[in-house]
Amino acid sequence: MDEERMKKAVEELLSAMGENLEREGLKDTPARVAKAFEEFVSGEKADAAVHLARTFTAESDGLVMEKDIAFCSLCEHHLMPFFGKVAIAYVSRGKVVGLSKLARCVEVFSKRLQMQERMTHEIADAVMGCLEPEGVMVVIEAEHTCMTCRGVCAHGTKTVTTCVVGEFSESLQGEVLSFIG
Repeated sequence: MDEERMKKAVEELLSAMGENLEREGLKDTPARVAKAFEEFVSGEKADAAVHLARTFTAESDGLVMEKDIAFCSLCEHHLMPFFGKVAIAYVSRGKVVGLSKLARCVEVFSKRLQMQERMTHEIADAVMGCLEPEGVMVVIEAEHTCMTCRGVCAHGTKTVTTCVVGEFSESLQGEVLSFIG
C-alpha cells in the first residue's frame, strides 16, 4: 500500500469537508486513518489455506462446530465497518483442524473490502477445500454501520447469511441453527 498517497487522500477528504487540517485533533488523523485502512484490508493477499493446512486425525467422524467467532470487516460499498459473529460447522471425514485455525480463516476473509454474502461463501469454500469434509455450513450474523449510522439509520438490525456446501442434511442444518440460538 502507498501510505503517503493514502495520507494525502485523507487530507483532501478532510479539506473537502471544510475542516482545518491544522486543528489539534486532526493533525495526526491522516496517518491514523492510513494505518487503520492498512489493518482493515490486511487479509487481501492472505491465504486461508495456510491456516487450514495443518490437520489432525480424528478418532471418529462427526459434526465439528465453532461459533461466536467475532469479526469486523469493511463494507466495500460505503467503506464503513460491519461486525458480528461467525459459526462454522463441518462434518469431518476423520480429519479436523485446530479450532483457532477456523478463527484465523474468518480473519483472513474479514480483513478485506467485503460483502457479507461473499465472505460467507469464501469461508465455506476454504473449509471445504482444505479439510475435505462431507459438508460445511457457515452462518454469519452482522450489524452493518452503513445501515445503522447513515441512510435509514435502522439501529440494531442484523443481517444473517448462510452457506451450505457438500452433504449437509436438513436435520443437521437445523441442529446447527439450534446451537447458534
